[in-house]
Amino acid sequence: MSAWVLPDHIADALPSEARHIEEVRRKLLDMARCYGYELVMPPLMEHLESLLCGSDQGLDLQTFKLVDQLSGRMLGVRADSTPQVARIDAHLLNRQGVARLCYCGPVLHTLPASPQSSREPLQFGAEIYGHAGLEADLEILTLALDTLKAAGVVGSTVDFADARIVHALLAQSGLAADQLGAVYQALAAKDAQALADATANAQADMAAGLAMLMQLYGDNAVLTEARARLPAVPLIRAALDDLAWLAGHVQSHAPGVQVSFDLSDLRGYSYYSGVRFSIFAAKAPDALVRGGRYNAVGAAFGRDRPAVGFSLDVKTLVRAVTPPALHAAVRAPWGEDPALRAAIARLRAEGHTVVCVLPGHESEVEEFRCDRALVLQSGNWTITTL
Repeated sequence: MSAWVLPDHIADALPSEARHIEEVRRKLLDMARCYGYELVMPPLMEHLESLLCGSDQGLDLQTFKLVDQLSGRMLGVRADSTPQVARIDAHLLNRQGVARLCYCGPVLHTLPASPQSSREPLQFGAEIYGHAGLEADLEILTLALDTLKAAGVVGSTVDFADARIVHALLAQSGLAADQLGAVYQALAAKDAQALADATANAQADMAAGLAMLMQLYGDNAVLTEARARLPAVPLIRAALDDLAWLAGHVQSHAPGVQVSFDLSDLRGYSYYSGVRFSIFAAKAPDALVRGGRYNAVGAAFGRDRPAVGFSLDVKTLVRAVTPPALHAAVRAPWGEDPALRAAIARLRAEGHTVVCVLPGHESEVEEFRCDRALVLQSGNWTITTL
């Protein structure tokens, strides 16, 4: 095999794409800072038990593992930064009040999330620790929408679900713990027959409620139908109330954003503890953003406190927006004339991009669009329009 061939679902970012990724990354971090989020940079790898502490089996399967040559202990290359940020909140910051944290860095997956996905996403995320109220959920949602807007995404749709609904139905279903896996699989696949088989021994009203979930997707009318068709369990009512409150506030904050619901969506069912959401856009084949409430994320680190957040892959986000025009630049000749060097230095100090044309390469075109030139006129170096 040729030495330049990369592994499957691993790719280089070439100049224009890399510039776009970096510009979007800066916009996302700047938006998070505008909301008061502090940047943290957890390590790319750490002890495996810490990296997977409290996570679900899916994260374990997505994590590359290796042996530390210094200690002999197992290490993991992070597949998700959230457990690391939870560890930082629990043990390094140890604040009593609210902590707003954000991050942006590469993660590595053993398998791609979809046929078009990279196994090396550039993960950006933001999280709030220490507030259990819906105000934190709403802030995370509005920040997620504002970051997409800053990146140039148009036509966003927020799709809501709530882990408490399925948890409440299963808690009163009478099913044994070893039977729940089949229920989760059937709901995730939206397989009505498999769900009927898995709930054959469940309490009738709860089995009917689980079957109804697969029909509860669509617009705001879904919540009204859910109140009428699902069992009158307090936890389910609370979840529906929270979904209605958040959806209403999201639509007020961003009138152009569409809102939908899928009450049988079980992605991350063992991870999320309340409202969860996905944000879709017209040019993206899958969700650009996933997030929600995961109050138990810090429990494995000895500090179980409220948490809500979201994450996205910057590389995927870049592919869903219109590429920017080539960056405007000034073309300058190469030379050792002190006046020329001073003129170039002055332009760069003012924020201009100045591309010095090396001898013999005057006709080459690269990433930049040289729309101006630095030329010698009447003994002075001046800018002219090309």
